[in-house]
Amino acid sequence: MLSAVRRVASANPAAMMRPLTSMTMSSAFSTSSSAYAPYNVKNITVFGSGLMGAGIVQVAAQNAFNVTMVDLNPEALKKGQDIIASSLKRVAKKQFPEDAAQQKAFIDKTMAQIKTSTDSEASSKDADLIIEAIVENLKTKQQLFAMLDKVAPEHTLFCSNTSSLPIGEIAKATKRTDRFGGLHFFNPVPQMKLVEVIRTDETSQDSFDSLMDVCTRMKKTPVSCKDTPGFIVNRLLVPYMMESLRIVERGEATPQDVDVAMKLGAGFPMGPFELADFVGLDTMKFIVDGWRKEGKIDDNLVAPVKLLDELVAQGNFGRKSGQGFYPYNGVGGKK
Repeated sequence: MLSAVRRVASANPAAMMRPLTSMTMSSAFSTSSSAYAPYNVKNITVFGSGLMGAGIVQVAAQNAFNVTMVDLNPEALKKGQDIIASSLKRVAKKQFPEDAAQQKAFIDKTMAQIKTSTDSEASSKDADLIIEAIVENLKTKQQLFAMLDKVAPEHTLFCSNTSSLPIGEIAKATKRTDRFGGLHFFNPVPQMKLVEVIRTDETSQDSFDSLMDVCTRMKKTPVSCKDTPGFIVNRLLVPYMMESLRIVERGEATPQDVDVAMKLGAGFPMGPFELADFVGLDTMKFIVDGWRKEGKIDDNLVAPVKLLDELVAQGNFGRKSGQGFYPYNGVGGKK
């Protein structure tokens, strides 16, 4: 969810701090046996062709993985391809600013690594790793993985890109819980260096090592986290944003003053209300409501905030709807 910030920081002053230190914490977890040999992932299948799915596909293809992007909707696949093509043009211009021929060669080489499909079963039969980046709905994800578990090769690793749902609960839909983990990329994927690698109690050591290796080969910085609500980034970030809302709801400060205070006083490149509008107020409410139902986080941290609930009920989701705590110049526009 709250993953989309560093690109805005380069264009405007807009990004939230991200963990940058790479660390492998495998020794902190118990291991289990697996027939899967680590570090041999070559073929990746990504389910979902939205911003996250397309971004993961692009980064994998740029780093020599064979990638298949799957979506049931052909129009969605076309949009995903357009997202990748547009992003690659920016990357190519940055890498080869004075050489149009090298720009074209880079784009063509990357695109040649990518296939698209609407056939879920056929797209999974040669996969070493399947990454799911579809709608944030537990039942929908479980249904997808239950189907894939029947058709994917035995060695295939399964991963979810969820930012808020328990990996272990998703994995229960399969018979390969030892080959199931989380790869939480951050949006925009081509720019954001961090990936949270999530390990359940049943994820094997070989599977975990393979996921860490995949991230490194994608030129990302992986950090390891147990299967806990919000993982690392969102577990820290969401309560901070919710307390910001409570300060305003109590009439102690305005959203504008809170944002200025956190940018100039704490050194944050984006204030909490700017950030909430950027990632989506509906997304923020979805995560908090889910955590509250799970009951694994202090009630005070996830207590409802009337101000947030009212804005979401009104359809004011932030930048993507054109209105949140701030008005925007059209849907997805700037303040």
